[in-house]
Amino acid sequence: MTDASELDDKLKEATILVVDDNPANVALLEAILDEEGYQNVISTVDPRMVLPLFQRESVDLILLDIRMPFMSGLEVMEQLRKHLPAGDYLPVLVLTAQTDMQTHRDALKLGAKDFITKPFEQWEVMLRIRNMLETRHFFKRQLVRGDLLEEEVRKRTEEIRAVQLEIIRRLGLAGEFRDDDTGFHVTRMSRMSEVIARGCGFDDKTCELVLYASTMHDIGKIGIPDRVLLKPGKLNPEEWEIMKGHTRIGREIIGHYPAELITMSGTIAWSHHEKWDGSGYPDGLRGEEIPVYARIAAVADVFDALLSRRPYKEPWPREKALQLIRDEAGRHFDPRMVKIFFDHLDEILAIQNKM
Repeated sequence: MTDASELDDKLKEATILVVDDNPANVALLEAILDEEGYQNVISTVDPRMVLPLFQRESVDLILLDIRMPFMSGLEVMEQLRKHLPAGDYLPVLVLTAQTDMQTHRDALKLGAKDFITKPFEQWEVMLRIRNMLETRHFFKRQLVRGDLLEEEVRKRTEEIRAVQLEIIRRLGLAGEFRDDDTGFHVTRMSRMSEVIARGCGFDDKTCELVLYASTMHDIGKIGIPDRVLLKPGKLNPEEWEIMKGHTRIGREIIGHYPAELITMSGTIAWSHHEKWDGSGYPDGLRGEEIPVYARIAAVADVFDALLSRRPYKEPWPREKALQLIRDEAGRHFDPRMVKIFFDHLDEILAIQNKM
């Protein structure tokens, strides 16, 4: 089947609504359309029925008289325009015995796409109907293509975003593997951070950002020498200063690209060792001066780190770690974050047990 015949078949399937208060005119148009092979022709002699028919039948073309009782064709078009879907257009072909310029002008102004004066020639009506249906067909096809393109763009955007999130997660694991053979600490503490963020009342998008951004909290460990990072004993003052440098290194690795995920990752990496009482590093921030996402990550990080094996320590018993979190509320940790932590302790421990 050629493209032309395929198009012709599609046009013959279009839904056409005939509106005329004279039943003889309606019958004539129905007969002409049937003779030409149009399969979906509906009609009404009551202009008040146009809007419900238009909405219910997904009409492709309206053949509309102007002078009618109850509502004029102009009033019908005005009503249709108010209920037209966004981005659509009014597929109206006006057929009327009125020949004055004002009627023509008003009809076109209200959205009529073509105009035929009664009495009319059959060939002219059929050609104008076909031309309008072609326009309608290509308009609808373009809408479908636009929807498909929009969906493809959405899918590609989601793929890019998923890749970005996975890269962030993998970078976080890279830093963690320096002193944790499994790398599970990053996974656990990031999920715990997400739980706390939800307890703070943040929306889904922000909680997801916390989930991924917190994985980067210790990326700066990549730049810490093994002799310091993996030292089995207590660090001396010089070594401790080197260790504290991982917050600066992490911030430099993450950079300052103006994207929410990068910004939050950098904030957490730089500030997750700040303490509520101002005794932390690198800036000695106090209380709510500390960014909220860093306050969230600090509780999750310390709790899971206490339960993890490191070159310089054995895992703590769970109850001892929980007691430290309680004791450090108002000193190391934001008291509100500690409360939320314990309010959601079942979820926190489920994460710790599962991983």
